[in-house]
Amino acid sequence: MRIGYDAKRLFHNTTGLGNYSRDLVRILATYYPDDAYYLYNPKPAKINRLMLTSQMFVKQPHNWLSKKLHFLWRSKWVTKGIVKDQLNIFHGLSGELPFGIQKTGVKSVVTIHDLIFLHFPELYKPIDRKIYTAKFKYAAQKADRIVAISEQTKNDLIKFFKISPEKIHVIYQGCHKAFKQSYSDELKNAVKHKFGLPDNFILNVGTIEARKNAFSIIKAIKDTDYQLVLVGRKTGYYDEIDAYIKQHNLQNQIKFLEGLDLEELAILYQLADIFIYPSIYEGFGIPIIEAMFSKTPVITNKYGVFKEAAGPDSFYLEDVNNPDEIRKKIAQIYRQFPTEKVEKSYQYAVDNFSDDVIARQYYQLYQSLTDEAK
Repeated sequence: MRIGYDAKRLFHNTTGLGNYSRDLVRILATYYPDDAYYLYNPKPAKINRLMLTSQMFVKQPHNWLSKKLHFLWRSKWVTKGIVKDQLNIFHGLSGELPFGIQKTGVKSVVTIHDLIFLHFPELYKPIDRKIYTAKFKYAAQKADRIVAISEQTKNDLIKFFKISPEKIHVIYQGCHKAFKQSYSDELKNAVKHKFGLPDNFILNVGTIEARKNAFSIIKAIKDTDYQLVLVGRKTGYYDEIDAYIKQHNLQNQIKFLEGLDLEELAILYQLADIFIYPSIYEGFGIPIIEAMFSKTPVITNKYGVFKEAAGPDSFYLEDVNNPDEIRKKIAQIYRQFPTEKVEKSYQYAVDNFSDDVIARQYYQLYQSLTDEAK
């Protein structure tokens, strides 16, 4: 097969959508090396975030106008290249498809990660909501198949966009292989020393924004001796947290980290005593998967998508905004490390989120579309 991808996020995003895009192309090229993978990138990347193989072909705008107006090339003009490259499948990896894709004769797939902007419109500017809604709805309607990264997202597509359930395939995300490796004590000690980490700490990973709800963790550890490490990009929400930390003299209990490489982050998960993820809403929740592969116990939200990601043996919160409940869950794990539950959670991750499982599901989807085209 000749499979094309909207590779903007693959080449330019460092987290979420970028990691998903890179991991998908990487594992498909690994498990199905006889196929060709075309990566449509609207502008040169400053950093090479994917190790390209002989099966991968990077496609970029050629003429002056397309290079200058690369956003138009990605959203419309790229269809000429899709036809020229004789693709069997074109896959929009981040909720978008180029306009006119249905006229190319090439079968199309789009991945929809979440519709958070419709669930929590107050978190988005009105113009952004309109743009996201228009792009996602168009892609969902025009695609031959939709990949939803969770049952939660599938249900949202049916509810908000009136998409037929038969058109939607739920395929979970995995995580980078760095989180599935074991690291030596020497490497762990080096990371611990580099970032000045305490011997015991609770970990949270994710953008520091209101929806991720790190504030509730900080309130939960007030008046305790728990140490917390927060990893993620700071937003305006951080200013509220910072003011609270200073007001209650929590500076020595909380460490903020940014800019870790994948190996350092993976080691951080393995060093942590507990991973806590009290997010209010997610399309899926990759950090949960990373923690389970790291054999670190997980505390997360009982509702929404989180049980799909975290499985039956994680620790769940009835109310993620209740610091007392969070504090009690942390204390429960510190009293007796839940070895059996952690091992079962690890096995749940292996069974549901391993590379071979995900690669097979995507390939079966692509194959079904090419069979339809015959």
